[in-house]
Amino acid sequence: MSKISQKRRQFLIKLTQKRKKRIKELKEKYLMAKTREEKEKILEKIKKLNPFYPTEEILKLEKK
Repeated sequence: MSKISQKRRQFLIKLTQKRKKRIKELKEKYLMAKTREEKEKILEKIKKLNPFYPTEEILKLEKK
């Protein structure tokens, strides 16, 4: 198995950082959302970005 090139590694790091930033923004939007439809759309977007993201964590934040 060969090593990953430095350029590819940097690309993957930036991709991960971008995904984390986007999820953080969507989480904040979810907490600010008023209607149920808005919240469902935001959760769908989060699931699209990261299918295994624990949405229960977001739902717990909402209840507090």
